[in-house]
Amino acid sequence: MRIGVLTAGGDCPGLNAVIRSVVHRAVTGHADEVIGFEDGFVGLLEGRFRELDLDSVSGILARGGTILGSARLERARLREAADNADELCRRYGIDVLIPIGGEGTLTAARMLSDAGMPVVGVPKTIDNDINGTDRTFGFDTAVTVATEAIDRLQTTAESHQRVMVVEVMGRHAGWIALEAGMASGAHGICVPERPFDPADLVDMVEKRFARGKKFAVVCVAEGAHPAKDTMDYGVGAIDKYGHERFAGIGTTLARELEARLGKEARPVILGHVQRGGVPTPYDRVLATRFGWHAVEAAHARSFGHMTALHGTRISLVPLADAVTHLKTVPENRMDEAESVY
Repeated sequence: MRIGVLTAGGDCPGLNAVIRSVVHRAVTGHADEVIGFEDGFVGLLEGRFRELDLDSVSGILARGGTILGSARLERARLREAADNADELCRRYGIDVLIPIGGEGTLTAARMLSDAGMPVVGVPKTIDNDINGTDRTFGFDTAVTVATEAIDRLQTTAESHQRVMVVEVMGRHAGWIALEAGMASGAHGICVPERPFDPADLVDMVEKRFARGKKFAVVCVAEGAHPAKDTMDYGVGAIDKYGHERFAGIGTTLARELEARLGKEARPVILGHVQRGGVPTPYDRVLATRFGWHAVEAAHARSFGHMTALHGTRISLVPLADAVTHLKTVPENRMDEAESVY
């Protein structure tokens, strides 16, 4: 079998571990050939690829990013790929394509699958918002980075009697904010799923100061937003890939709290540091298992599916189930978090 593999969308800790696992299982387990397309679906359309053997993936298990490169692709070009699915398979002589990516990548994978290309997807996203799987690799690393950052900020906030507003990633799902906030003992958590009232945060800070606790830390997801008519907050534009550009809730909320409290409030935007660097052991293991099972699914001709984690077991779910809707934070998880602020 000749297997094509690509990484698309935002980079994510653990991508190289999947690539390595796919190559090792394919080559040593099935005597397959593997080629890697450069820069995601762009490389698939433009014919940029390279052979992947055991030597080419040596030493990449712990590396962040992706050795194949990644890029986003406009929807018109995705439709072009789907319209030419059969021809692309013939051009590269591939028997299956293994795309590794998030919701956008898996949507493209479904388009290619529906067009007749043999596809087995591997879900990745630091946001943990892919439906059909309990966890995605990259999430554990992002939570670890955010938790460590908040831990460090607690001491400087206390030293200077400040309110710190820490903005983490999470466009439409607040999993990173939820778990990093809980793990670090943040005093407030704001997620996209539940609009917040800044008056509640002001009340929380004032009560802490009244008890002699002269600081507070609020963890806020980038996609969090205030309840209607509670504070001014603009809506960002839509980029050419269909993604909303957010207006900077961390900075805006810090400014709002400072004005209402009369106390210094500082925003800290973690941004892409959550994506970069060495993946945690958990993410390396999960990514390796996903790659192994993707190759097995290809040989079982279980096309049109993606690997998924259910409990401790790796299984397959249809791509259609994975991209129907995002996996967002449920009410009961938010209730749990609020109980330990």
